[in-house]
Amino acid sequence: MRKSVFTGLVAGVATLSFASLVLQAADTAAQARAISAAAAADYTANLKGLFEHLHANPELSFQEKQTSARIVQELRAIPGVEVTSGVGRYGVVGVIRNGKGPVVMLRADMDGLPVTERNGLPYASKAKAVGPDGQETGVMHACGHDVHMTSLVGATRQLVAMKAEWRGTVIVIFQPAEEILGGAAAMLIDGLYTRFPKPDVVLGLHVASHIEPGKFQVHERIVNSSSDGVDIFVRGIGGHGAAPHTTIDPVVVASELVMALQTLVSRSIDPLEPGVVTVGVIQAGTKRNIISEEARLELTVRADNRETRDALIAGIQRIANGVARTHGVPEDRMPVVMMRETTPPNINHAESARALRNALARSYGESRLSAVPRQGMGAEDFAYYGSPEWGSIPTVFFSVGGSVADDLRKAPPHHSPLFIIRPEPAVRGGVEGYTTAALTFLGRP
Repeated sequence: MRKSVFTGLVAGVATLSFASLVLQAADTAAQARAISAAAAADYTANLKGLFEHLHANPELSFQEKQTSARIVQELRAIPGVEVTSGVGRYGVVGVIRNGKGPVVMLRADMDGLPVTERNGLPYASKAKAVGPDGQETGVMHACGHDVHMTSLVGATRQLVAMKAEWRGTVIVIFQPAEEILGGAAAMLIDGLYTRFPKPDVVLGLHVASHIEPGKFQVHERIVNSSSDGVDIFVRGIGGHGAAPHTTIDPVVVASELVMALQTLVSRSIDPLEPGVVTVGVIQAGTKRNIISEEARLELTVRADNRETRDALIAGIQRIANGVARTHGVPEDRMPVVMMRETTPPNINHAESARALRNALARSYGESRLSAVPRQGMGAEDFAYYGSPEWGSIPTVFFSVGGSVADDLRKAPPHHSPLFIIRPEPAVRGGVEGYTTAALTFLGRP
């Protein structure tokens, strides 16, 4: 019986009978095998084409009009999904109701990056767009959001077909503007937790080019660092470059400030706590013999907990003012510090993360869990879904591997024009991951 069902699925029938697969599952491992077989069949029949379409047609943050429309089309083709678009501008929400029980939210992000693709894929993006700075740029899914969307569409199909196996409510969300750390907040402000059932747990997945294809990684605590874009406007008194004694040169103030800011990490925070303060942009002046009135610094600030983050941000203003006063800047022209593109640390709810990790291990075996260590201090606005200002809802953010390199250290990094993943194991693993994650927290009949 089971063999004939799997054969029919792999043959790629138009409407996949996921329910006939899953209803035969007598235990966790059998259920996992059914999920895996259905994911493989769906990839052949549908998800491969969807992934390649999304990869070839990326859109920048808060410009995801066509991407959103395609996701709406995919969700409305699945019976029993209540679909709402335009949440937080281009966000999409699908609700699957199945009696009383927990409310589980699954999140995928949608936006591409201002990067021109150079990896030679036959379905590589040729898209161009005008960015916020008014300049035209190439656009690329250089961080795997195409994998996330495709996987969540597949998992939605599975969960609808598996309704005999669970009770509660599943909410799938497709979020805009993760890359500028604005989409999660936009959806929350637009009523994500009030217009729709409020979740008991929020689960997110990210593909990783440095993890073995199809393997999962679940951290019990810190997953991503906080990220704060900080602009410092250093103000001076302008004048002629040949008469510097009649001015207060903001370029000199800014130059000293760059070096002084390095003491924040080395001397102001616990040496056992990671932190980054990087000055990425310095801009000032219009002509070599003019001392300008202003210089601008653009910083990225990273930390792994709120206390360190708060200390770094407060220290930036304190040091900026101190350096300015040293150079005689008047009090009414103290540096102006502005925050842009911010997100808190993305910290998993430990108990929920353990539950998910154990469920993945039971379902797919310990060999499907990756031991690759965390890489760098990247950020994710997924953190907002569990932040205190939105109710401290338990969240778990986990990864699925998609590396194309046998030596994982040589995999093209995220945000690179050479970024590439192995789509089939990544998407199939993503479907398995999202589906199993939802079932871990939903009720049983």
